[in-house]
Amino acid sequence: MEERTRAYLRGRFRDHYRRTEITLPPAANEREWGYIPWTGGPGTTMVRHRSLLELGDVGDFLERERPRHVYFSAGRYRDPGAGSMSEKEWQSSDLVFDLDADHLPGVTLGEDSYAEMLATCKDALLRLLDFLEDDFAFSDLEVVFSGGRGYHVHVRDESVQHLDREHRREIVDYVRGIGLDFEQLIETETVAGLGRKTPTERRILETDGGWGRRTQHHFTAFLDELLEAPEDEALSRLQSFDGIGEGKANATLNAARNNREGIEAGNVTVHTAVAQLAERFAKRAVERDNAPIDEPVTTDTNRLIRLPGSLHGGSALETVRIDRHEIDAFDPLVDAVPETFVGHEIAVSVSRGGEVELGGDIFTVPEGDQSLPEYVATFLMARGRAEKEKE
Repeated sequence: MEERTRAYLRGRFRDHYRRTEITLPPAANEREWGYIPWTGGPGTTMVRHRSLLELGDVGDFLERERPRHVYFSAGRYRDPGAGSMSEKEWQSSDLVFDLDADHLPGVTLGEDSYAEMLATCKDALLRLLDFLEDDFAFSDLEVVFSGGRGYHVHVRDESVQHLDREHRREIVDYVRGIGLDFEQLIETETVAGLGRKTPTERRILETDGGWGRRTQHHFTAFLDELLEAPEDEALSRLQSFDGIGEGKANATLNAARNNREGIEAGNVTVHTAVAQLAERFAKRAVERDNAPIDEPVTTDTNRLIRLPGSLHGGSALETVRIDRHEIDAFDPLVDAVPETFVGHEIAVSVSRGGEVELGGDIFTVPEGDQSLPEYVATFLMARGRAEKEKE
């Protein structure tokens, strides 16, 4: 990035902060703060181990320093400005989740557009929230568009504040479905059947919530497809599973027809073949429903995370808090475009053109000198695809 481009972005970031009111995280004075300035050269320099007392008023700090990126810690400390983690004296930490489109299954880098990557990431976000709200019953959640390629979720329930890394790792394993054992999803109940001297046991797949509910959803949907298909097609699909031959396929299909209500209730003992097939769908549930979070972020009690309301120096988009009820309607390529950059054009020299979807429009940007809406131009400059044209 050339110096005039860096100076321009730095100045416009200042203009943004002059007109933006930043809402601080809870206990902001107990957190470590850090930022990356607009420095020259190929690398970046992180300034960290700062307390809020050292920064002063955050709004004044942002206007004065105009940082490229700004962060605060998930952790809360007795002395957040101390130069080493041990000297800070850790007290507690939010539970933070990071979803980055670059690392998601289903995203093909170099082929998927930025908009497509973000749409895939939102789907992953909704799956993550299903775990956090339904399985863990967390209620104090803050959802944030990172300003780059994904989303952050901050959990601030009191129950998570003092969890160590190992316990946070258990939460990671759960939402990722790591090590999921089908037997853990099964409840065994004793049934005293009529005319039986010895009670029998019935195995029931838990369907009220958790991975049992997810497994049941995929399993019964598959059975419904089988029952709607011609018999020869249904049997062929069943025999496509390893270990299921013609006999087991016929038995499974008959059990699905004659015991649909029991299977819907989670009874996987209607036939051995049904139980074996249901177990396979626990793996399918993990493949399709897990939340592909950036695991080290969640286990790290000292992690620095991007400040909502700040600008992302790699996109010139805003890091936006999203109301829980507005996630479906949230469009990052519209709602994260800073108002400061809307309403006028600037001249830039584009080195890497292509389609840019921003502000509700799609721009086909050629290479070379040209005038573009400023929010498009700042996006391209921040991404290293354009330079500010000489005045």
